[in-house]
Amino acid sequence: MPGTLPRFPSMQRGVTMPSMLSGVSAPSLPRGLTMPSMPSLPSLPSMPSLPRGITVPSFPSLPSLPRGLTVPSLPSMPSFPRGITVPSLPSLPSMPRGMTLPRSVAMSRVSQAPRRLLQDCCSVLDHQTPGGLCGCCWALRPRYKRLVDNIFPEDPEDGLVKANMEKLTFFALSAPEKLDRIAAYLSERLTRELNRHRYGYVCIAMEAMEQLLLACHCQSINLLVESFLSMLRLLLEHDKPHLHMLATNSFVKFANIEEDTPSYHRSYDFFVSRFSEMCHSEHEDPDVQNKIRVSGIRGLQGVVRKTVDDELQANIWEPRHMEQIVPALLVNLQQHTHADSESPAEQTEVCFRELLGRAAYGHINNAIRPVLMHLDSHSLWEGRSFAVQCFQIIMYSIQSQHSHLVIQQLLGHLDANSRSPASVRAGIVEVLSEAAVIEATGSVGPTVLEVFNTLLRQLRQSVDYQLTGYYDNAGQNKTTSAEEKTLQDAVIKTIGSFANTLPIYQRSEVMLFIMGKIPVPGIYPALGSPNAGFEGSRMIQVMLLKSLLQVSERYESSNLLTALPSSFLEPLLSFTLMEDPEIRLLVLSILTSLIDRRHNAARLSAASVTFDVSALALKEDRCSRQDVLFIRKHAQRLYRHVYLTCKEESSGRGHYQALITLLAVLSVELANEEVVVDLIRLVLALQELALSNQECLSVFNRCGVHALCAVFLHLLSQLGPPPPLQQHVTQVIASRQEEAAHLLPDDVFCEDPRLPEGELQVGEDFLFVQSTISEALTGSSYSAHDERFNTPYTPQLTDEDRLSKRKSIGDVVSLQMEMNPQNSSDTQQRPQMEQITFETLKNTIEDRGSVEEQERRRMQVVERFQTAPFEEIAAHCGARTSLLQSKLDEVFDLIIRPPPSPSGHSPPRSTPLYEMKFPDLCVY
Repeated sequence: MPGTLPRFPSMQRGVTMPSMLSGVSAPSLPRGLTMPSMPSLPSLPSMPSLPRGITVPSFPSLPSLPRGLTVPSLPSMPSFPRGITVPSLPSLPSMPRGMTLPRSVAMSRVSQAPRRLLQDCCSVLDHQTPGGLCGCCWALRPRYKRLVDNIFPEDPEDGLVKANMEKLTFFALSAPEKLDRIAAYLSERLTRELNRHRYGYVCIAMEAMEQLLLACHCQSINLLVESFLSMLRLLLEHDKPHLHMLATNSFVKFANIEEDTPSYHRSYDFFVSRFSEMCHSEHEDPDVQNKIRVSGIRGLQGVVRKTVDDELQANIWEPRHMEQIVPALLVNLQQHTHADSESPAEQTEVCFRELLGRAAYGHINNAIRPVLMHLDSHSLWEGRSFAVQCFQIIMYSIQSQHSHLVIQQLLGHLDANSRSPASVRAGIVEVLSEAAVIEATGSVGPTVLEVFNTLLRQLRQSVDYQLTGYYDNAGQNKTTSAEEKTLQDAVIKTIGSFANTLPIYQRSEVMLFIMGKIPVPGIYPALGSPNAGFEGSRMIQVMLLKSLLQVSERYESSNLLTALPSSFLEPLLSFTLMEDPEIRLLVLSILTSLIDRRHNAARLSAASVTFDVSALALKEDRCSRQDVLFIRKHAQRLYRHVYLTCKEESSGRGHYQALITLLAVLSVELANEEVVVDLIRLVLALQELALSNQECLSVFNRCGVHALCAVFLHLLSQLGPPPPLQQHVTQVIASRQEEAAHLLPDDVFCEDPRLPEGELQVGEDFLFVQSTISEALTGSSYSAHDERFNTPYTPQLTDEDRLSKRKSIGDVVSLQMEMNPQNSSDTQQRPQMEQITFETLKNTIEDRGSVEEQERRRMQVVERFQTAPFEEIAAHCGARTSLLQSKLDEVFDLIIRPPPSPSGHSPPRSTPLYEMKFPDLCVY
């Protein structure tokens, strides 16, 4: 009956009932004992809510609370369910003899009961679902929850309770199947404390999770990771900066843990986006802003470390991730306000290098493309310093075998910006130049010539833009000559930088490639832009020759035949005959740099009549076989172009100094008796050229040629000829110094040349005499070339090589020719023997004339093919074919003619082999 208290059945003596409000779980009863039914008390009136300030009265059986601790008010106490009444607390029977209280209700735990009750009340107020009696009584909760609760101190400033943390760690290691529950409960506690703004307990929860992660084995760490990452997400989504830093530090510690077991369902997309957002922080406080950015950078570094080496994790190299990570790093790389190691710029460089250092072959493009986009969108190419810094970091960080991928990306970006301002194109080209210097030798990649083709194409476009004044076809965006000139210089420098990274054999290919791109009037007039005209072709020639000079300046080859093959030397020398003085000067510089194998050109450029050859790096051995072959093949052609260059009226001081350097390098590199004799003959011919009245040379040109002869003979006389030659040269120079200083380089090759007025008159005492030089060479090893020396040098345009080449079995095939006796009159008019060499065959077929004649014929052919009708062109080609056939028949007739017989009678002419008819079954 409600309201009445039934009688308890009698219990054994000494058995007592533990208090229900002691905060501990009740001990188990002895076997056979049952719990008596609880007497019902009168039902309490329902209290929907208590007024503010009204507290619940304490029960008489509750222990007294510690001083300063009060029971929190219950603003809304729910009514007890129907049928549930508060039992009275009668005296419980004593426990049987020998029974003791359980360990959980020992005296050391009794003092914690009020706090546990307070925690249970807080859980009710936090709307936690109580699990019956366990939800309200702390002692009846699972053990892992009690262990987790024990690590939180009463005062959060005291920090983590280390002793209880050790117990929790031991329990987690002993029962790894509970790890997921422990982590979930820690996440629950962190969420609760975070919502109540109790940040001290938040830090304790994160510290406990970190220790559990570090202590757990790799096989069981996946049970903790999901809850751990959810805790980090909660912290990163909060608006407190110190929580962001806390989450970052925890994530970095987690990233350093090596995992053996893969996780297929783990995602780091949120962390990539959130850490990237932190890198762009614009906090009001600069110090806080720097700390947030550093935390974001360290977080990105942790993401990279965690995912980059694990193929089963999320692919961090995907474009959607790289487009967030790379710009976030570059923004902070621009900051140099702090010099310490914790500044965003320093941390960014470390992270950027680590990111690029882990990039594989297929990931380079995804990592470089956001860099190019960032530099474009923020107009950072024009400043150049930051762009160069970025790619220096990139080139030094990536693996050396992947360097050519970066170069290809830059070249493609340069082509994509061909319609951009000159400053942008110049910035990209300068970055290319710096990147080429850094990369390893030979790592330009398989498309070496494509690199130079792209750069040469940029040169042509720049020339077109410079002539038109606009860098687009629409004529809307203007450019200036100064800007385009800066771009052109940058491209030429870059070509040299790329060439220096290549092996020697590839440099030769590059020089041939550049030479093939130079427009030659009458041959390749259409290589430039159709709108460029003659001036555009000239500018392109100058730019490409400058590029060729950049490649040749550091070209080192021990064999001149490979450095200057005929396919390269002949078109190069053809530019020495052009009217443009700048082009001729560039050609002379290119020749000097290729021939100068011992790097004497810099010292020889300052040669004068007082120069001492002891300052040069002279070779001790004689000319090698390759050098001798080069002399026989190309020396006369070089001498001829030197002579023709001196005849040009537009030659200036730089041309004469370049000629002195070229001749001096030739005498040093190819010094032998034959070369010295030929060079002396060339100098005497130049002296006669300066004295001749038939040439329309100015006084300056004549004085410059005389000064050239004096300087070179003074240098040559110190390289091996007998002393009498040096005495003669010194005597002539001394005479000039006294009475004709205008014939010496000091007075001619200066800013203000001191030249005589009127026509130039040169006395015999101021000239080098051929007979005196010949006498000086008599009795030495040079006397073997007396006949050669006494023959004045005359540049021949067709057969000049035949005058100087030594005849040998390998060079010349002598074919004796005998005329019939009945044609005695013809034999007196023409020689009886004719030597047929390769040059004879070549000249017979080509029938070449002078250079001017060749140019005239070439222009006629071009004009004929442009204007003449097809029938006329076909008829002309047929006539040329007939002429060629007749020439060949004539040559074959000479070849098959038999030699004369000793008896003087001409043998009957035999049928030539090519006219014989053999039977089909003839076996040779």
